[in-house]
Parts: sequence; structure tokens; C-alpha cells
Amino acid sequence: MEATCQLSGATDSLTTYAVGPDAPGRAAVDITLTQTLHDQLTGDAEVNPNDWRCLNDAIWSESDAVKVVSYRMLHQLKEEGWPNDLLDMMYLEDDVLKWAKEDLPDENAVVHQDANGHVLSAGDTVVLIKDLKVKGGGFTAKRGTAVRNIRLVPDNAGQIEGRVETQQIVILTEYVKRK
Repeated sequence: MEATCQLSGATDSLTTYAVGPDAPGRAAVDITLTQTLHDQLTGDAEVNPNDWRCLNDAIWSESDAVKVVSYRMLHQLKEEGWPNDLLDMMYLEDDVLKWAKEDLPDENAVVHQDANGHVLSAGDTVVLIKDLKVKGGGFTAKRGTAVRNIRLVPDNAGQIEGRVETQQIVILTEYVKRK
């Protein structure tokens, strides 16, 4: 029997993806995916919502690991609209639902995004997309300047901190893009 992607059914360019253990102290569970879907899951490629339309069938899989990945991706794509209908139809046993929710981000967490909507993390490198006059610094941070090893302002999603010309400054996220 030929191997297939457990989400899309495709047979080309397959790899495995470790979903994680289904219970504490147990080994991670692997599923077979296309390289394209794998790269989007791991963050090696930007998520293309249309590539995930295959979840319409995958939510009915017999494999709990496939259901977990489907649930997590549908949550990540909620803003697209169509995933909400699939989430409403999807049924997970309590233990599988708990497993699926383990890696979901806290909905109340402060999420920092750059000007393009990419999520920023502490330690990222960003590039200024506009000249910024630094108050109290006596200089202008020029467009194209790389700011390395940023820090996130914990209670304000619109601000990050970084060092420009040896000066530690607060930068609005709307004026940066992730490098």
C-alpha cells in the first residue's frame, strides 16, 4: 500500500510530523504529511490557508493525532471564516480535546505583531520600515536599520524594546518588520 498524507491524501513529497505525546510520560505520536504542510506547521514556511482546506476530510479521521493537528490548525486559521464551521462540526473525546488544546496559545495573551502581521518573539531581529526620531536620544533611527535581539513589552502588544546606536529605545511594532 502506498503511503499518503494523513491530512490531504497526497502521495508526493511525504515526511513525518511529531504531534507530541497523547499523555504525560508517553512517546510522541507521528503522522505522515506532505512537505508543504509540514513546513507550514513547523514555521519553516508561511501558512497558506488554502493548503489546509483538506481539513474538511481530515477532521473525520480515525487517528487521534490527525484530529489533534486538524483542531490546532483550524484554531490558527479561525480568522479565515471557513475553519469555524469545521470546528463546530468536529467532535473530540475529552482526552483528545485536552491533548489538542495543550499547544494552543492563550487567547488572552499579548501577541506582538510586526507591520505585516507576523508574530514577533523575544530575541527576534526586526528592520525599521520608517525613519524614527528618537525622543531624548538626539538622533533619528533610519529606515532599514536592523534591531537585533528585541524584547517584548509584556503589557503592550504595540511596543517592543531594542538597541539602536547603543541606545535602548521603545519602538512601535507598526514601524518594524520581522527579518
